[in-house]
Amino acid sequence: MADKKNSLFGELTKGIIKENPTLVMLLGMCPTLAVTTQAMNGIGMGLATTFVLLGSNIVISALRKVIPDKVRIPAFIVIIASFVTLIGFLLEGFVPSLYDSLGIYLTLITVNCIIFGRAEMFASKNNVIASAFDAIGMGIGFTLALFLMGSIREIIGAGQWMGMDIPVMHSNPMLLFIMPAGGFFTLGCIIAAVNKLKNKKPPQELSCGGCEGCPMAEKCGTKESDK
Repeated sequence: MADKKNSLFGELTKGIIKENPTLVMLLGMCPTLAVTTQAMNGIGMGLATTFVLLGSNIVISALRKVIPDKVRIPAFIVIIASFVTLIGFLLEGFVPSLYDSLGIYLTLITVNCIIFGRAEMFASKNNVIASAFDAIGMGIGFTLALFLMGSIREIIGAGQWMGMDIPVMHSNPMLLFIMPAGGFFTLGCIIAAVNKLKNKKPPQELSCGGCEGCPMAEKCGTKESDK
């Protein structure tokens, strides 16, 4: 039971940093760069994608033994498109301003490589529970990445955040950050920071028992007596 819980927890958390779909696997670049001029747009796109990802992963996993292998790709697209249509109707009816802001990129969730990739690589090979946890984790990672990008670009490029004016920044915005070039620059900086954190290794202790008798002691300039 403990191993199963640890496994599900691993599926849930891997998408946040270790296998973040945007910052590590570099998937979903089109909506990432297009809708993140504001933090709210990033949250909206991330949550909409998470909804579609969760629904499609559950259905595809449940039907994985029923869907013939020869038609699995068309079947996956139909399932994904159904959830995209549903979330489109919900946003248009209850959050029309967000629906208008996302525009065509909401419809393009159907061909988002994050969703199709998880369907092909994970949901079609694993049970419903594991697929649901995988979808939630990937969705959270995608949403956080878009929210972070949107926040940086909105604060620096517009001097606002979530509709609130930022002192000093509001009167001196750097409009470059809400343009396409600013999106690429922001994304590159965040990816570089994530890679730095991922590749950071703790210092290793000497396994030889000290510098005494070490042939490299003179060259490295460190002696046991100096410690």
